[in-house]
Amino acid sequence: METGSIPVEDLPGGFDLQSTVESGQSYLWRREDGRMYETTHAYGGSAWYYAVTDCEVVRARQRDGLLEWESTTDAESLLVSLLRLDDDLDAILDATPEDSLVETAYDEYRGMRIVRDPFFPCLVSFICSAQMRVRRIYDMQTALARRFGESVEFDGKTYHEFPTPTQLAAADESDLRALKLGYRAPYVRKSAELLASGEVTAEDVRGLPYEDARDAMQAFVGVGDKVADCVLLFALGYLEAVPLDTWIQSAIEEHYPHCDRGSYRDTSRAIREQFGGEYAGYAQTYVFHYLRS
Repeated sequence: METGSIPVEDLPGGFDLQSTVESGQSYLWRREDGRMYETTHAYGGSAWYYAVTDCEVVRARQRDGLLEWESTTDAESLLVSLLRLDDDLDAILDATPEDSLVETAYDEYRGMRIVRDPFFPCLVSFICSAQMRVRRIYDMQTALARRFGESVEFDGKTYHEFPTPTQLAAADESDLRALKLGYRAPYVRKSAELLASGEVTAEDVRGLPYEDARDAMQAFVGVGDKVADCVLLFALGYLEAVPLDTWIQSAIEEHYPHCDRGSYRDTSRAIREQFGGEYAGYAQTYVFHYLRS
């Protein structure tokens, strides 16, 4: 077992592990105590969380000013990547225009960072997100990992990695429906087939100008504008993306009615400008978590 720690004071803008992994932006992370999405900061702030990626297990918790970790590998660089600990959060928040709702959300969850999830788990998570609460989405992804993913032994426990595109492409649609994916099951399977065959890949999207990337994401089945924006923001690093989900649409209606332009594309441009452009996705994520919580 490899172990280590990262001083939170060394991270510009600080860090809040629980808010980062329990804010509905990532379904890669799980709580060791099984209480994901059940507790507030007062009770969950020092809980152990774990993720499995590339057959490596990493567990992390935040305690006494440290981000402590245990892993099958030297996990510091992995944590920096997955949790975007290399972002200058102070500079990002300072770049956001004055806005009372955003400032309230920043104050409430200061230290929350946008994740950098692996592409395929992120894609499947948000294909499954339509008309679903975050806990239901989380349960679906957990079930997919346990049913189809590789198992990894660590510290006397068995962990499950999210399945690969090849593994889900080979799954029977009935098996996916049995995990309560419902009408999303054929979307997940077909998108897995596209990736497994190489017909469409993340590299077809990565590096394109933002709106072109959003269009390119829709080559995957079950991906519209909102799901595309989620994957761009939480997997591919397009920090300007603002997914227009139910909570953000409500925020637009109540706080930013001037941004409602009647179409997703035009409203998206207006709210991105409202939130400061380059890092608008950070403002969106804070507002989403604040309103949902």
